Amino acid sequence: MTGPVSVERFVQELEKLKQEMDAGRLKHGEYDQRLARMIQELRDRKLDADRAKITAAIDDALQRGIITQSVKDHLMKRLGLV
Repeated sequence: MTGPVSVERFVQELEKLKQEMDAGRLKHGEYDQRLARMIQELRDRKLDADRAKITAAIDDALQRGIITQSVKDHLMKRLGLV
């Protein structure tokens, strides 16, 4: 089994999803499936950061337009940060 996921890799994966959506390579349902798999991996492997760092990374992704407010809310809930 591999170790925890770094916050940097987590953000990179979010960026990759956004790029694929913007390029039209993913439909909304596919985006949702990929996001769900990503969340499950994070729950299985854990994030290599404390709550404050994870929340800051999610907030930064929102500010940079990588995710929407609804995706942020979903991530925060599914990762147990609210």
